[in-house]
Amino acid sequence: MAMSGRRDPHERTEPTLGRLDDLDKPAAPPVDDGLPRIVVDEPRRGGATPPPRARRPQPPRKRGWLIPLLVLLLIGVATALYLQQDRLRNMVPSTELNDTLAQANAALDAGKLDGTNGDSARELFEKARDQQPDSDQARDGLRRVGQAEVSRADAALNAGNLDEAEAALNVARELLGGGNDIEQLAQRLSQARNPQKQTESLVDQAQQAFAAGKFDGDDGAGPLYRRVLDADKTNAVAARGLDKVGDALAAQARQAIAANDRAKANAIVDRIAILVPGYGDLPSLRAALAENRKQDDQAVATLVQQGNEAMRAGRFTGEGDDNALARFRAALAADPDNADAKAGLGQVAQALIVQANAAIDSEDDDQANRLLDQAAKLAPKSAELAAARARIAGGGKPGGAPATAGGGTLPVAGDDGAAQASMEVSPEQKARVQQLVRRAQQAASRGDIMDPPGDSAYDLYRNALAIDGNDPTARAGLQALPTQVEKLMQQAVANGNVSRAENLYATLSDLAPGDASQGDLRHKLGSAYIDNALQRASQGDRQGAFQALERARRYAPDDPRLQATYERIATGR
Repeated sequence: MAMSGRRDPHERTEPTLGRLDDLDKPAAPPVDDGLPRIVVDEPRRGGATPPPRARRPQPPRKRGWLIPLLVLLLIGVATALYLQQDRLRNMVPSTELNDTLAQANAALDAGKLDGTNGDSARELFEKARDQQPDSDQARDGLRRVGQAEVSRADAALNAGNLDEAEAALNVARELLGGGNDIEQLAQRLSQARNPQKQTESLVDQAQQAFAAGKFDGDDGAGPLYRRVLDADKTNAVAARGLDKVGDALAAQARQAIAANDRAKANAIVDRIAILVPGYGDLPSLRAALAENRKQDDQAVATLVQQGNEAMRAGRFTGEGDDNALARFRAALAADPDNADAKAGLGQVAQALIVQANAAIDSEDDDQANRLLDQAAKLAPKSAELAAARARIAGGGKPGGAPATAGGGTLPVAGDDGAAQASMEVSPEQKARVQQLVRRAQQAASRGDIMDPPGDSAYDLYRNALAIDGNDPTARAGLQALPTQVEKLMQQAVANGNVSRAENLYATLSDLAPGDASQGDLRHKLGSAYIDNALQRASQGDRQGAFQALERARRYAPDDPRLQATYERIATGR
């Protein structure tokens, strides 16, 4: 196509924006394209049309302020991130740090405080601190390790393990930096390392106590000399002093044996075994006690046998001493802890309650009350006694007063009496009985047998029987209480909870007096106390161990482990 000055009208021209940089440049002069020019003037107010004016060139727009603004914004963001770096770091999960902290806490709970294998609490918390130097959890963990080391140092010092105490104290000082507890332990450790002055003071106190006739007790000559020897086994002055204390206590023990005060004699001989384990006269004292016990046991056994024979002959009570009650009481006077004699008194109480129920069946309430009054002196919390009182008070009728105690095997009233009682109990009162029985069952399942008052199982059962003295569910529940208590006691013994086991044994003795099966439970309780004594001794609690042995002697005086345990704890073996 030939080029000419004219544009082909059919030729299409694509629109373009052109160069943006040319927007601010002065307009170029118009190009003559051969077409007529059209000029449009904007009308002015007033109708006048101004003459055309030449357009002045516009200066280019300046945008330099954007760069400083962006710089300031970037500086602000960077400053905020720097100030909040700890918070932002904590928002990011750290699996490795969390795992280390978990291992450290587990080691602390297990008592593995320090070591060199990398698995102790101190090493793991320090590792966590290295992983995140500003970790509050790591710092707090190291503080807790230091406190645990303070406790370990105190326990080791009390047990006489001075090297262990010093090692634990050093670690605690490194972790905690000092403190009153650490300084006090350091002073005690120093005194234990240099006991000369303390030993001299204790010896002087012991000599003064001996001169004053104070052989036992916390500030007695025996314990003071014992403390000296525990710290220094070669101290000849303390050894001779303890021998003199042994002689003085042995004289007191022989006086008690001569006076037939077996309990006092046993206590003194046990103290000699604790204070002076190697006392030469100890075997002869044990032999004298054994002979005295044998004679007393024979006399008590004879009285118990005579009481049982009187029971079989039907001579439960009466004037004179030819009856079961008199024989059992005589046996208890000679041996207050004799289990067979106590069971005998329970059997007498049961016999009296059986007679009282027979009197109730015969509508002889006066005779029944007299018999129950006698039984209450022997077994005030017997279940049978409670049920019989309820029968008399309510007579199987509504409105009876609550009974006073409960537990044991209950006699059953005649069919006619039960039927009449059921007819005379209103539906509202029957519902009340059922509610009380449900509460009693719940209390028994919780182990609330005789406590708390008013909400215990036996209180709730006896109140139900006060409304309906012949309600079979209430009577059966009351009957089941001794069996439930026995199960609870067996569990407590198995768990080593000797205090609860002892309380349950007392409850069982109240609920079912005279039950022959309690003898085996009594021996189990004594054996459990021996185990408890050994456990306490292994923990360094000698005083608590000897107290446990005293309880064991009460329940199982003939246990062959008893004396061996005394000697084992006294000698520290």
